[in-house]
Amino acid sequence: MAKKIPTLLRRMKIKLFWVYFLFLVGFLVVIGRLFYFSMEKGKDYEKRVLSQQKYSSVTIPYKRGDIVDRKGTVLAKSERVYNLILEPVNILKDKKQREATVSALVKYLGYEQSELDQLIDSNSKSYYVIVEKELEYDKVKPYKEYLETKEGKKVTGVWFEEDYKRKYPYSTLACHLIGFTSSGNVGNWGIEQYYSNTLNGVNGRQYGFLNEELELERTVKPAINGNTIVSTIDANVQTIVEKHIAKFQKETGSDNTSVLVMDPNSGEVITMANSNPFDLNNPKDDTLLSTYLGKEEVEKMNDEEKLNAYSELWRNYIISNTYEPGSTFKPFTVAAGLEEGILKGNETYVCDGKQYFKGVEKPVKCNKVTGHGTITLEQSIMLSCNDALMQIGEKEGVEVFSKYQHIFNFGEKTGIDLPGEADAKGLLIQADKFRPIDLGINSFGQGFNCSMIQLASGFCSLINGGDYYEPHVVKQVLNDEGGLVKNVEKKVLKKTVSKSTSDTLKQYLYKTVAEGTAKSAGVEGYAIGGKTGTAQKYPRAEKNYLVSFIGFAPVDKPQFLIYVTIDVPHTSPQANSGLATHLAHDIMEEILPYYNINKTEDTSQKETE
Repeated sequence: MAKKIPTLLRRMKIKLFWVYFLFLVGFLVVIGRLFYFSMEKGKDYEKRVLSQQKYSSVTIPYKRGDIVDRKGTVLAKSERVYNLILEPVNILKDKKQREATVSALVKYLGYEQSELDQLIDSNSKSYYVIVEKELEYDKVKPYKEYLETKEGKKVTGVWFEEDYKRKYPYSTLACHLIGFTSSGNVGNWGIEQYYSNTLNGVNGRQYGFLNEELELERTVKPAINGNTIVSTIDANVQTIVEKHIAKFQKETGSDNTSVLVMDPNSGEVITMANSNPFDLNNPKDDTLLSTYLGKEEVEKMNDEEKLNAYSELWRNYIISNTYEPGSTFKPFTVAAGLEEGILKGNETYVCDGKQYFKGVEKPVKCNKVTGHGTITLEQSIMLSCNDALMQIGEKEGVEVFSKYQHIFNFGEKTGIDLPGEADAKGLLIQADKFRPIDLGINSFGQGFNCSMIQLASGFCSLINGGDYYEPHVVKQVLNDEGGLVKNVEKKVLKKTVSKSTSDTLKQYLYKTVAEGTAKSAGVEGYAIGGKTGTAQKYPRAEKNYLVSFIGFAPVDKPQFLIYVTIDVPHTSPQANSGLATHLAHDIMEEILPYYNINKTEDTSQKETE
């Protein structure tokens, strides 16, 4: 046994030798390959790595949701456009392919060959060069069709990146209400701004990487499109209103003429129109700005001044501007007295054309300086008697009057779903600071400010039985496939008056159109109620006026409310509410049949159930 041990050790040594030998050979092979790749293939691999680093992922834009009217008419939409992208690295791989590619771009897209050659050569290491943005489909269609042909297969290194461009099919229609977008789908003014997050979606991404053949491969994460806004606007009524405003501005003119149409039974805004329309497709138009301000004035402006001028042009007068309402406020004063039991409806007043106040030398005059004589409560509205309203205000007192200003939401924001609503703070005189003369002139709508949307929203509650609805401009939100995301329900914020008070006021307002100061607003055969307004503006010495009319139809069950304001009419005398009533008449003459409101021979108010 002692003789066999050396033999075993010898065999083990031989085996270990071969193991080490094979390991050493393998190690030398690996080192050799690494050296080979480093020396011979290093530049090739470096090229691959660097190429992947140079190629960045591409954003796939979402489609911003549409804005449509209550019947589905598209008011704002995003149309697909195309950005032309070149990949010079791939185009330069083959001379014949380059020639075919450049030739196709010249023939079908109209580019200059010399410009393309320069662009390709100067970006020879790039996989992503933008040639042109926002190409319309009609322009790229012939080129895309060519790519499907046998010859078109030779084209390489060209593709189209999809994008979207915001368009407004009706240009200026409801421009202040809709608003517009700027770069990056940023909403400016109107629905575009207030509902911008709802309209916007989420971008997708397209990731590019190079395979072993240095060919570009892509992985796509699709975009999520934005939601569609169904507005409360009726494009047909809006068109009618804007047509008549334009006619009035051409024939008479004013610093501003605005018309608001609402559904008094829901707070829905049917129409918002102002007399300074602008093209939503081109909101920064110096030519239009020159029309309003004068060419010389615009040329003198620096960029900041010009931007401020545009902001004024885009501003929605109906929600952003305030003014003294004048006599359209008188029904609110009377409603407060009826609701509190201070007025019974059988009162009479003696109007001698003026009213004196303690500590004030000059009297406050009535709209009829010779006086109306003895009149009833109903006639105080019908004849728009300042003297009678001052007597009513005095009887109510500061506490009751101030209480109902707040009940009707004067001095408060309405909460309408639009940006830029006027800050209502400080628009009213505080109850503890009222002087007798302040109460007197406030009672007939002077001495405090409100906006059109404030007064109209409160007035809706006067004629619908006392429900104050939050005004709104959106009915529904739909996804991009048309599925319902959200219904915007009507929202009662408060009760302002009783049905009894509402019915009484409707009758007074019907008589005002049938026999009183608003007769010219009447449309033959229809039961219409309403109230005129004439307010002298500050500073009083300049003797500028805002005239207005607020009305509704039919009287028994109102289907719409219309509010017209004409700020500083370009005529003399300015203090002529007939300007507003005539404009309202012309509009209602068209929209009454549109609403399918039947004519009636008996135009007295019917009892509502």
